[in-house]
Amino acid sequence: MRPVVTEVRGDSRLPNAVDLVVIGGGIIGCSAAFWAAEQGLRVALVEKGRIAGEQSGRNWGWVRRMGRAAAEYPLGIESLKLWQGLNERTARDTGFRRGGIVYAARTDRERAWLAGVEAEAARFGLAVARMDKAALAATFPGARLSDTEGLMTADDGRAEPALAAPALAEGARDKGAVLLTGCAVRTLETEAGQVSAVVTERGVIRCRAVILAAGAWSRLFCGNLGIDLPQVRIRSSVLRTAPVKGGPELALGNGRFGIRPRLDGGYTVARRGRTPVQLTPDVLRQAPRFARGLLKNRREIALTLDGSLIEDLRTPRTWQGDAITPFEACRVLDPEPQGAILARALRDVAQAFPALDGVQVLERWGGIIDVTPDGVPVIDHAPGLPGLVIATGFSGHGFGLGPGAGQLAGELATGRTTLVDPAPFRLDRFGGGRTATARQGAIAQPPTP
Repeated sequence: MRPVVTEVRGDSRLPNAVDLVVIGGGIIGCSAAFWAAEQGLRVALVEKGRIAGEQSGRNWGWVRRMGRAAAEYPLGIESLKLWQGLNERTARDTGFRRGGIVYAARTDRERAWLAGVEAEAARFGLAVARMDKAALAATFPGARLSDTEGLMTADDGRAEPALAAPALAEGARDKGAVLLTGCAVRTLETEAGQVSAVVTERGVIRCRAVILAAGAWSRLFCGNLGIDLPQVRIRSSVLRTAPVKGGPELALGNGRFGIRPRLDGGYTVARRGRTPVQLTPDVLRQAPRFARGLLKNRREIALTLDGSLIEDLRTPRTWQGDAITPFEACRVLDPEPQGAILARALRDVAQAFPALDGVQVLERWGGIIDVTPDGVPVIDHAPGLPGLVIATGFSGHGFGLGPGAGQLAGELATGRTTLVDPAPFRLDRFGGGRTATARQGAIAQPPTP
């Protein structure tokens, strides 16, 4: 299965009881589990497929603060600090390196966006260097960039998606956490209105708190509990090249492509611009909430019809704890990469960086990104269901935020002082929301497969 990530073998023992269950083995869930285990809590990290199997292992690998929504800046700043120490804390290489990130522009619209990025960066005290065409040429020697200006944060960085979440998961296990892979959480139990257990396909785990960090699956899980979580899925495509000399030493994003140096000497490449949004009945149900964002970003969004339409129609929206769930029917979202989009990105990269002309492509993959109406994540207590914290909807920005977002979710779940103000990530900013319902009391433990 593409892409190849570091394998994390799950534990065979299902614990009877823990303090905290984390649902989802992506960068957010693994970060939350690692932080909680460091605090001495009994933790179970439960993943229906494999660690970093979905978007956390399929993203570009940028660890940035620049260019975020204003709501994300404080969390991005704290996350970068946490990334700096993760290799030592986990005793593993996450691939994190400070290497600098550049955004470049050539059109009036792109230059206006850069001006907004520069203003936001200054507001939060980031050291951002404005670059003219000569500075871009000096930063990327040998390049043939058509961009006329740029912004650089020299102390932002990058990490390896194939390494990072697995390193956090194994680090959590070193500190006592139980890792369960190939094990779907079906639903939750409550006692006296408080979350008391998770019901997995392998049995019940009693707990005091739960963090839902299930990425693109979070809306479906919440819907079964009666929680209205606005979230749609968009499709991404990425490739990686063979090692090549003479390419850019910094990550670069412009109006056409994004490129990042990899630890293995190759590059991660993707197309920037029009993003495919899968058109499904669930997207249509949420259209009123997303209409403003779709209109604002209409030049960057392409509504697409593909197999997800039929898949959505076939997917049940509710189920019981003793029933097979959609999370067991599809362990890992693994869409086909969009070859034409990647071919165009690679052509543009080769035109800008002659060293990559004719470079061998080693892997191509697709991914599914979970997106909220305003592009800002939800990290919040679930309405009407004490003991459940939701951490999802990172809208393609989650990898770099991972360590901070996971810690913030853990702090909310355990009642600790939070490293940043969580108010910008509240679910109720979207309005509506229904009172959550979960199964009351104990249920018969489902048989072990």
